[in-house]
Amino acid sequence: MSRSHTHVADAVRDEACPVTEVLDRVAGKWSIGILIAAAHGPVRFTELERAINGISRRMLTLNLRRLERDGLLIRTVHPTVPPKVEYSLTPMARELHASLTGLVGWAERHRSAVAEARAAYDTAAKQKTDTD
Repeated sequence: MSRSHTHVADAVRDEACPVTEVLDRVAGKWSIGILIAAAHGPVRFTELERAINGISRRMLTLNLRRLERDGLLIRTVHPTVPPKVEYSLTPMARELHASLTGLVGWAERHRSAVAEARAAYDTAAKQKTDTD
């Protein structure tokens, strides 16, 4: 491989890695649900837990910490007994929310088409296996 080709590949990799890391984080299994649920104003942990079907307390905690670390959530602790903790979106996350809303809408509109495509694919694969 030529020296210039290696240099270009390194530059592409160095630029793509942070983008891939960010996309992996915000497109993770639970992150989208958390960001959608927190978009309606300050929300408490238990409200998020109820809004996101199937998430464990531990997984919610880990994802909240990651999203806060990435600058997408603001965690506010109110000095009460017991402490009241609320989560809200940062301006950066509000911008992301607009894209996520479009993605969620697309998924809802095409859910049945995807299910039909999967069924057709599985049927064809089964028929192919039966004939082999």
